[in-house]
Amino acid sequence: MRFQPGPGWGPGVDTELPWAPNASRDAMRLRAWVNRLVREFFHARNVLEVETPVLSHTGNTDPNIASFHLEFSGRTDGAPRTRWLRTSPEFALKRLLAAGIGDCYELGRVFRDGEAGGRHNPEFTMLEWYRVGWDHMRLLDETAELVRAALALVGREASLQVLTYRDLYRDLLGIDPFTAGEDALRAALGDMQIDPAGLARDDWLDLLMTHRLQPAFPADGLLAVIDYPASQCALAQVRGDGDGHPVAERFELYLGPVELANGYHELRDAAEQAARFARDGDVRRGRDASLPPTDTHLIAALESGLPACAGVALGVDRLLMAMLATPRIADVLAFDFPRA
Repeated sequence: MRFQPGPGWGPGVDTELPWAPNASRDAMRLRAWVNRLVREFFHARNVLEVETPVLSHTGNTDPNIASFHLEFSGRTDGAPRTRWLRTSPEFALKRLLAAGIGDCYELGRVFRDGEAGGRHNPEFTMLEWYRVGWDHMRLLDETAELVRAALALVGREASLQVLTYRDLYRDLLGIDPFTAGEDALRAALGDMQIDPAGLARDDWLDLLMTHRLQPAFPADGLLAVIDYPASQCALAQVRGDGDGHPVAERFELYLGPVELANGYHELRDAAEQAARFARDGDVRRGRDASLPPTDTHLIAALESGLPACAGVALGVDRLLMAMLATPRIADVLAFDFPRA
């Protein structure tokens, strides 16, 4: 199957009309083809498509993600009036897994406050799926397979390279991200001027990733980074790396400099998950950031028993940007945030 662009192919629409769409007709056709590909890909693998709520009684506690919230004016029967727009369907999907749904995926809209610009839109499309009995490395192979199938729609290919987080920093920057001090991390940024106020060690590592490493990734290659520092475990399991350092069993997949997907060998320990939520809260309070309620439904689901599984979230808009070879997310959206 090969996508055939029409005369409207290309990023963006050249118009000054404020009511007109951002994306060209063929960019919107390509999105429809990718959606079809996703559904056929998972149907062939017996992975069930599901739908979960967009509004929740809890938000995301991750200190680096901000959730939208609103006040419900109708009958609540004692439930909270404040509801949060999901930043991903992760917690709801894990509740389904704990209930025995099996392999599943969701393709839908998610929302993140404060994320608007050339590469970001406050609402965007996320594909998230879970495989029971798999680890993150097996899921990485499937994620790369799906991305390559999407690239084939536009006649492109990409080989996969896998590097550990530690080797990536050592090979390209000459520093060990597990042992280098903050001064060494700051020095590795070169002449970039960054206000250090409030920045912790992981913040400096993230800045090196986004400003020094990602721009150097091969444009037509898939790069998977694995074995992140345990301090960046998020909702992934942690193990030893054999060299005295704990690492998170997770991966991030890049196509050129664009991050496409983030996958985990999922944490199943309810007490550890509750402790991580509490640590998120401490960081948010230290930043004077809002703190959404903890998702007690997820903790209860983990206590009930989450099956061994791996999960991954893939940004569909980012994938379309890569397929169109455009750095502007507006070029793949019918209407971006300013025109919504």
